[in-house]
Amino acid sequence: MQATQSVVETVFRKLGGRKVLRERVTSEADLARLVHRRIPLRALIYVKRGGFSEEEIGRFIIPERTQRHRKAKRQPLTVTESDRVVRLMRIQALAEDVFGDAEKANRWLRENLAILDGKPPLEVARTESGARVVEQMLAKIDWGVAA
Repeated sequence: MQATQSVVETVFRKLGGRKVLRERVTSEADLARLVHRRIPLRALIYVKRGGFSEEEIGRFIIPERTQRHRKAKRQPLTVTESDRVVRLMRIQALAEDVFGDAEKANRWLRENLAILDGKPPLEVARTESGARVVEQMLAKIDWGVAA
């Protein structure tokens, strides 16, 4: 699985990089700071390009109606929404690294898994504790242990 440094770099890129975030992000501390400063709404364009549908963005990050309201007022995501988007991008980055292919990773993230009570990893990763479970599963897959 990716070293923390490259996961951070991948998350940074998936959110639009310096063009959108307007600062360099090279560590977990930088990511945490970015969340607290609130991520620009424009980052969602890159989230969509990375394979998330409008419906998924609405369900996992920010409702569509709220998104339209914020866009009209030129407001960024809240700290909570910023945290959600970073969490999902981290899970997606890890899955892509483990599966070696974005398409396979995105398919696995949406697959109902018995080990997760029939839920897809993306659904479980909506919470921080759920994201940890998904990260552990990805680590086991990466190490060749049945997950």
